[in-house]
Amino acid sequence: MARTGEPGPKLDRRILIVFPGLMLAMMLAALDQTIVATSLPTIVTDLGGLTHISWVATAYLLTSCVSTPIYGKLGDLFGRKRLFQFAIVLFLIGSALCGTAQSLTELVVFRGLQGIGAGGLMVNSQAVIGDLVPPAERGRYQGFMQSVFALATVAGPLIGGVLTQDLSWRWVFYVNLPIGAIALVVIGFVLKLPAHAGPKPKIDWWGAALLSTGVAALIIVTSSGGDAFPWLSAPVLLLSVGAVALLVGFVFVERRSPEPLMPLRLFRNNVIRITGPLVFVVGFGMLGITTFMPLYQQVVDGVSPTMSGLRLAPLMLCMMVTSVICGQTIARIGRYRKFPIIGSALLIVGTVLLSMVGVHTSYTFQLVALGVVGVSLGMVNPVMVLATQNAVDATDIGIATSVNTFGRTVGSSFGVAVFGAIFAGRLTSSLQHALPPRVVAQFSSSGINISRAQINALPAGLQTDFLAGFANALHDVFLGGVVVAVLGFLLAIQLREMPLRRRKAAGAPTPATTAPVRTPAVEEPVAQVRETPRA
Repeated sequence: MARTGEPGPKLDRRILIVFPGLMLAMMLAALDQTIVATSLPTIVTDLGGLTHISWVATAYLLTSCVSTPIYGKLGDLFGRKRLFQFAIVLFLIGSALCGTAQSLTELVVFRGLQGIGAGGLMVNSQAVIGDLVPPAERGRYQGFMQSVFALATVAGPLIGGVLTQDLSWRWVFYVNLPIGAIALVVIGFVLKLPAHAGPKPKIDWWGAALLSTGVAALIIVTSSGGDAFPWLSAPVLLLSVGAVALLVGFVFVERRSPEPLMPLRLFRNNVIRITGPLVFVVGFGMLGITTFMPLYQQVVDGVSPTMSGLRLAPLMLCMMVTSVICGQTIARIGRYRKFPIIGSALLIVGTVLLSMVGVHTSYTFQLVALGVVGVSLGMVNPVMVLATQNAVDATDIGIATSVNTFGRTVGSSFGVAVFGAIFAGRLTSSLQHALPPRVVAQFSSSGINISRAQINALPAGLQTDFLAGFANALHDVFLGGVVVAVLGFLLAIQLREMPLRRRKAAGAPTPATTAPVRTPAVEEPVAQVRETPRA
């Protein structure tokens, strides 16, 4: 795409030095979403508390999700560097405490603390790129950031298994300390952002409280429903109603707040109206696939948890390579819309292929299906943050970035819950036609935590019947993934193409002294965008 009449890109060279620290921060936050999965049996053996073991993962997911929009808004109001440093320190303190936990209750509490820090790592590592890099060049860096996220997400269970087996489950948390220390040093000494001076803005505490409690209730519902409590039980229904009421209250408060935590005007932006739901759909589908494909490989193919993690390598590698290539290409041609459209179309193809896996499906077929899914996600993910940041003023980069991170996290939580419910219901139905009621009850109560040892304990004939029923249940799960992918495609084709600015958004990066000037950069073509200083 030729660019005429525009000044050349003004790339802040500090990003080249600070970028490794940003990547480390992103890797730490993403890694700890999945790294404890293969360590949980050992943790239970050591600390006890089997009935509450799911909270080790839920506490981290909950607090990281809830804190994300708060970090985004506070960074826009007060500056990002100190907030970023605070988040890293909090994450490292939480990691160290997790490694020293002497009971499951302590571990859950410390994981919650760790998650509060992780929310800041996810948002600030991407928002800082928005502060330093013009949108036209930002794709190069967002591609690398998304490849790191893919690597950490998929490799987490594998790394956790190796550390637990060769050292101790405590090293799953201790390994964060040296990596986080390096990131802290780089951010502290290299990252230079303008200080935000002037009168203190009024913080939307009511909005923060309502959003936090509403989202927390939703995540508890998705984590506990169908597991700790039946979906139609009183606790789940009450929490669901409470979550809806709190989020409605949040919208009511945001409409009247002078400095809202999540300005509703952002959702009048055509780009954010698409990228928000689209990133939710991508998170929904991605975690569902990375949860159930290893389960299929462990149960049907009979491989170890570590090997099932390695078998996800095609998805991880394709997503990483495609993210980087797409980011570089977007920076070169200045357009992004076609990438999520093609990527979401490929996601339909990938999920259709996954829905065809059965008891005797070869790994070669699985490899092709996972590779297609990886390429599709690599074409969608880098565009989401890039398009969102390009569509808003610099004064909103933090909160706009947090909308993407928030949507992906909530989508992941819903994806596992919905696909888990589909799987459990279909598995029970399939087994009832082939196995004795006692066996059906045994496996139905296990949910997605079925082990190969349970299957090997069955007579040979029943093993065959079970595996057939299991494959049928996964077929329905991945058909659900096809529906999600189609929804993603319908969203992607509505994404608006906005020319990528060759300069930073209006208002960047001058100190804030009063309420920021809102320029019409969202709706104007690139030639009309002016760098208006903040009042």
